[in-house]
Amino acid sequence: MDSYGSSSSPSAPSSSELMDQLKTQLAQAYAEEFLETVRGKCFTKCISKPGSSLSGSESSCVSRVLDDWMSTCRGWFRFITLFDISVLYLKNHL
Repeated sequence: MDSYGSSSSPSAPSSSELMDQLKTQLAQAYAEEFLETVRGKCFTKCISKPGSSLSGSESSCVSRVLDDWMSTCRGWFRFITLFDISVLYLKNHL
């Protein structure tokens, strides 16, 4: 018996719940890695003299780098989505 007076043990999470948890954790890790990568790229390419604020040219450079990275990511996200859809289709039809 547990401390709540019940003799039943909690059920284990289903495989779909575990997959959802894993996907959430992976998405969070990828987002953190993305931000760290973009921050490093922006700093390396755009910031010549670190200070309390960005100059106009530094700000423009950061915007360009961010736009490039976001454009690249949108392409990868489309690819990954199409890949996931293809895998699901094949899994259900083979």
